[in-house]
Amino acid sequence: MTKSDLWVELYSNISTTGALTFSSKALVSKMLSHANIADSKIMVELGGGDGSITQGIVDRMSPDAELFVFEINKSFCDSMEKLFPQENVHIINDSAENIQQYLNGKKADYVLSSLPFSLIPLDVKYQILEQSKLALSPNGFFIQICYSYLLKNLFKKHFERVKTSFTLKNLPPAFVMVCN
Repeated sequence: MTKSDLWVELYSNISTTGALTFSSKALVSKMLSHANIADSKIMVELGGGDGSITQGIVDRMSPDAELFVFEINKSFCDSMEKLFPQENVHIINDSAENIQQYLNGKKADYVLSSLPFSLIPLDVKYQILEQSKLALSPNGFFIQICYSYLLKNLFKKHFERVKTSFTLKNLPPAFVMVCN
């Protein structure tokens, strides 16, 4: 899939991608600055999209770590499978509601998400957040990119602590919510 095909896919499916553009390198760096990827053994990414966050994770992760990337768009999955052929990177064409089916009892150090929670039905939001929380190790973190500060209230319903940072270096500017 070419870069222009990815853009067409992004705009054709804006109700599921929830994005005007793909995540900037600055936003990916901001998000990943809150995680110790190099020492992590199991990580989950929700909403792989064009693979920009996935690439940032893969560049930082150790060879013995595993990354599970959930993406509901088949075209994005096909593209990411070509970009990330490593055996320790699992591209999963399924909803984030089904994390437990793929982890086989393993616990993640991080769940890193760019899902458009503002556009997801309430019952599905809750299911994804509950499954994410269950997927985390006791010291694990859920890290979310979002464009609305109001989503902090949603995350506070599921996690004890929610810290927020912000970057202007993305279109649109974005928040990073770090939850545990």
